[in-house]
Amino acid sequence: MARLWISLRLVLPAVWIGLIIGLSFMETPLKFHAPGITTALGLGIGRLVFVALSVAGWIILVVLTLIAQARPRETRRGWLLIGVMWVIMAVESFVIRPALAARSDVIIAGGDPGESWLHYGYIAAELLLLAALVWYLVLGARRIKIS
Repeated sequence: MARLWISLRLVLPAVWIGLIIGLSFMETPLKFHAPGITTALGLGIGRLVFVALSVAGWIILVVLTLIAQARPRETRRGWLLIGVMWVIMAVESFVIRPALAARSDVIIAGGDPGESWLHYGYIAAELLLLAALVWYLVLGARRIKIS
């Protein structure tokens, strides 16, 4: 059973990294260059994609937290990184994304919400989350004993 937990501690962060890179850093900017995509349509699609990414991220984070308690137990550094991931996800989900949704509502309604730091804040949060996930993945890979 220990192999299953160790494997999941490697696979789940890798899947989450792939989702973030694919959706946040590739799909999001590219969709606005597709023919026929209006700003309103792009924002609507983006909202759906980011809700799905958030749900997937929360599920992965909960599972990572649960399996960190299985033997072999997670290291202190691993727990620290899991805690960092919880904080970043909470800030993204409950602070930044709702504010971005309110801005996109204004844009979809034809208004101009003005300049904002929110997109840069979200990008910074995603980069921090990626760094924490990569670090967690590296720590987990270093614990593997090759026999």
